[in-house]
Amino acid sequence: MTDLPVITAPVLDLPGVRHAFFTRRGGVSEGIYAGLNVGLGSKDDQARVRENRALAAAYLGRPPQALLTAYQIHSPQVVVADGPWPGEAPQADGVVTATPGVICGALAADCAPILAVDPVARVVAAAHAGWRGALSGVAEAAIAQMVALGADRRRIRAAVGPCIGPASYEVGLEFEAAFAEADPAHLRFFAAGQASDKRHFDLPGFVLSRLAAAGVEGAQWVGADTCALPDQFFSNRRAFKQGEGDYGRLLSAIVLT
Repeated sequence: MTDLPVITAPVLDLPGVRHAFFTRRGGVSEGIYAGLNVGLGSKDDQARVRENRALAAAYLGRPPQALLTAYQIHSPQVVVADGPWPGEAPQADGVVTATPGVICGALAADCAPILAVDPVARVVAAAHAGWRGALSGVAEAAIAQMVALGADRRRIRAAVGPCIGPASYEVGLEFEAAFAEADPAHLRFFAAGQASDKRHFDLPGFVLSRLAAAGVEGAQWVGADTCALPDQFFSNRRAFKQGEGDYGRLLSAIVLT
């Protein structure tokens, strides 16, 4: 097993499953991607990205080809996997499996990663929930696909990994209005910003609310604001503010053993 520093969620520490919210620490990438950049869509050297992905897979006790991540498009699309992709990765934002040894992975760099398991039915999922995907239902779609494979909503346990925290996530009024239009109750996830035309958005809180609406009890956020902790995490927003032009991607992954 590869020795990498990871974050785990107590709610997912169950027999027959392994999971990890990987940080940027470890890995072979350099420069602005320094560490464990697993994003094939980044401008990082692809050989280094693939080596980083192999290190992450090895941490979970599996070969590189067992790690499955989708071509993420900020959507509610979720796909089922029972082995390596036959060709290019599908365009989706969630991967679900009931096949032991298949690693379901989600990439993020401020967006909220979701890992979920039904330990009795032995079904796991990983999903990428940016604000668009969260608002359009990616969490609910991932849970529904787990149920389609035999999971019971009452047994599913889920965790939201490191993501941008409310203090770092300042947005405009049009952003708040989009959520209010979908459901006025969503306004509880917004707080006043430093200026009258700004708000702070609680992304992890919102994602947890969507999991609860999907019937998942006891989901938790592991904490950690990706934007505020540059030594531990990649961050899209931080990279943009610093004019870096690109950024690494973090991996969150789960596998049935």
